[in-house]
Amino acid sequence: MSDEREGADATTDGSLVVVKLGGSVITEKDERETVDEAALDAAAAAVGDYEGDLVVVHGGGSFGHPAAADRGVSSTEGTRDAADAVAVHDAMGRLNAAVVDCLADHGVAALPVRPLSLARKEDSGDLRLPSEGITAMLEEGFTPVLYGDVVVTEGQGVTVASGDALVAALARKLAVGRVGLCSTVPGVLDTDGEVVARIDAFADVAAAVGASDSTDVTGGMAAKVRALLDLPVTAHVFGPDGLSAFLAGESPGTAVVGTDD
Repeated sequence: MSDEREGADATTDGSLVVVKLGGSVITEKDERETVDEAALDAAAAAVGDYEGDLVVVHGGGSFGHPAAADRGVSSTEGTRDAADAVAVHDAMGRLNAAVVDCLADHGVAALPVRPLSLARKEDSGDLRLPSEGITAMLEEGFTPVLYGDVVVTEGQGVTVASGDALVAALARKLAVGRVGLCSTVPGVLDTDGEVVARIDAFADVAAAVGASDSTDVTGGMAAKVRALLDLPVTAHVFGPDGLSAFLAGESPGTAVVGTDD
């Protein structure tokens, strides 16, 4: 794996782990703004057992997706109505508070990081995520907790920056050693419903995941796989039962091999 990452932060040494908790994992996606307390508690317990440097990112689930859909905002469709932006941001803030509180209950020194105040998108769609504050948190022994959010977007007002996009930005900005995405499925599934062990190119799973988008506002599994293939590090997609194994250094689920690996 190459360490020559664009703007890579020299204070990280490649031991940093980034893990994303999918919104469908930690919320009841069919019940608006409802946390799946048992699932969140189990995930937080697994994170609490991890002793290394870690950044947590979480998705929107039944908080962010409905709020964004109500207002016609997605990763590609923006709004210049500040009230719409605040509504989505506030919904995600409520979920983030629940995640941070649960992590704290399991001994994690979790601190919230609000992407709306930090990140921006260029007109090309590239997400810019300054990392100095995140690195400073890690150096002081804290666990930054980011989440999918609306961010200011050149020419569009604000659009959604998904949790997956934030994971990708972190992997490019910091010397991240491992990336894990905890989903509701045990990995990327093939057309027979079996877990694909390794993906080296989108063509490996195109027939199974579709050409591009799913029904949520951030693109679904197809967009996830495309984004992970562009990372400078291999990422692992796994279900909740694989989170502890991933944090223990194992390789559960599907390995999506990044461009530099």
